[in-house]
Amino acid sequence: MPDNGWPAARIDTENAHSARIYDYILGGKDYYPADKEAGDAMSREWPALPVHMRANRDFMNRAVRWLAEEAGMRQFLDVGTGIPTSPNLHEIAQAVAPESRVVYVDNDPIVLTLSQGLLASAPEGRTSYIEADFRDPAAILEAPELRETLDLSRPVALTVIAIVHFMLDEDDAVGVVRRLLEPLPSGSHLAMSIGTAEFAPEEVGRVAREYAARNMPMRLRTLDEAHAFFEGLELVEPGIVQVHKWHPDGNGEQGVRDEDIAMYGAVARKP
Repeated sequence: MPDNGWPAARIDTENAHSARIYDYILGGKDYYPADKEAGDAMSREWPALPVHMRANRDFMNRAVRWLAEEAGMRQFLDVGTGIPTSPNLHEIAQAVAPESRVVYVDNDPIVLTLSQGLLASAPEGRTSYIEADFRDPAAILEAPELRETLDLSRPVALTVIAIVHFMLDEDDAVGVVRRLLEPLPSGSHLAMSIGTAEFAPEEVGRVAREYAARNMPMRLRTLDEAHAFFEGLELVEPGIVQVHKWHPDGNGEQGVRDEDIAMYGAVARKP
């Protein structure tokens, strides 16, 4: 549970928060009783929820490692970072290339208070943190921390993991992602995971209702809707698939059923 030294005036401890629910279900410690109550209720509705969330985290790890090893990415912009969970993105990238540079973005004050865990860069590289809302791409792109850390004349990997299902139609998630990609040069990449109810509609629908009851409405997307995020980009094989099927490495995917995963994942290159 969080330390009392955090800026409590900015952290809502009475209501559940998606990042803290995720942390609780993944076995973390940075949550409050409301988050535990919510996570327990959601897991009762869909017992596979912890499997699903671990698979999403594992996808992020594999995608970042692929971007660093296979695509040669040395710059990363991670939007919707969430509560630090080791290995963090910079740890994965810098294990491949210590000179890698990472900018983390989140608008949750609890993530800001924990951001030192995101800033422990290898000495050859650099990490920085921007407090900004995903719905405001201009605030992200104009932040001095971004320009001081990343060279936008060189390719950047934009990672948007497990966040767009909290963006409703009026938020224009596809447009936001495109605006973030716009200033990035050719050779940049986009890695995303996108919530869906196509494989367990009843169970995932019940979980979505639990989120909505706590003022966290969700917009789950079909495969066709997921494709809209990657229009004009070159999808890396195997394309858009459930996260446990994207470049499996034998660490945790065995025995995972399709109906236990409610997230599409993909990586694509900007031509």
